[in-house]
Amino acid sequence: MDLDYSEIGKRIANRRKQLKLKQAEVEEKADIGYKYLSNIERGLSIPSTEVIMRLAMALETTPDEFLVGTARNTGERWREVAELLRDMDEKQLALAGSLLAWLRQQSL
Repeated sequence: MDLDYSEIGKRIANRRKQLKLKQAEVEEKADIGYKYLSNIERGLSIPSTEVIMRLAMALETTPDEFLVGTARNTGERWREVAELLRDMDEKQLALAGSLLAWLRQQSL
């Protein structure tokens, strides 16, 4: 499945506008750099998994809303996972991503 980063950016912008938030407010809440959100919303920057998680938390939704266009009602568990990812370095994030991809393929 190829991700359409332009569409992801539009979904993020739509959610931000629904909540009547300015880009700077969301950047602060998500702890991302100045003007980074603008580049994501316009499809110019490709956000990492961690940034998607931070934006979902800041915009009170799940990453699914941005990635596939629908939000799942997963309760608070995804926020807990996002918090675990927040302080990881690049190697840890890569390992976490691999683990999550493997886990997703398992039939539990």
